[in-house]
Amino acid sequence: MAAAVYLEQHLDSLEALPLELQRNFNLMRDLDKRAQDVMKEIDKHADSYLATVKKLSSAERHKKLEQITKLFSRSSEYGDDKVTLAMQTYEMVDKHIRKLDNDLARFEAELKDTSLTIETPAPRAEKGKRGRKKKAEEEDVSKGQKRKKKDTKEAEPELPPLSPDFGAGHPSDVLDMPVDPNEPTYCICHQVSYGEMIGCDNNDCPIEWFHFPCVSLTSKPKGKWYCPRCIGERKKK
Repeated sequence: MAAAVYLEQHLDSLEALPLELQRNFNLMRDLDKRAQDVMKEIDKHADSYLATVKKLSSAERHKKLEQITKLFSRSSEYGDDKVTLAMQTYEMVDKHIRKLDNDLARFEAELKDTSLTIETPAPRAEKGKRGRKKKAEEEDVSKGQKRKKKDTKEAEPELPPLSPDFGAGHPSDVLDMPVDPNEPTYCICHQVSYGEMIGCDNNDCPIEWFHFPCVSLTSKPKGKWYCPRCIGERKKK
């Protein structure tokens, strides 16, 4: 019965997951197509610039280079959005996996408690058994069948010792499942990926990815973004 309840709850939580995954995958495919279209446009502008660069004035060259630079920035933004969406999709699936692990741990703990309850005899039943035996002995005495006190003591059943785990509640850390030690860590907080994250535009950045709250961000900034460490190194240079 308990297994059916856990299964039903888990299936209810998974009901919307396929649609959410499909939506995210469609968005990632759309972002990828946009990035490819921009790259094709960049190639056209670059070919045109190289073919006519000798005939262009300084102002026209600057204008065309600025136009190509803007296209590169747009393509980079599409790539960043696609990476962020992929990380959110991973977090969504990982959340359901952690919930399944939690439910399995709780279900196993309940099965263990139920098994201990069934195997351990109830104290009232033992008390009633001893009472009935005592009454039978009194009847035997009244009929002249006296028994020795020693025999009565030996005939009285002994209660089996209770298991040390009997009556123990669920462990307090059942819902706090450990993080996979093989999962990589990011950000200045050295934690695993979760929520919204942003990548440093410095290709040599040793950390690369940062959580929004850790770098005081609430939304993705426009243009290039550098982490506090890389900003400090750039200022030194």
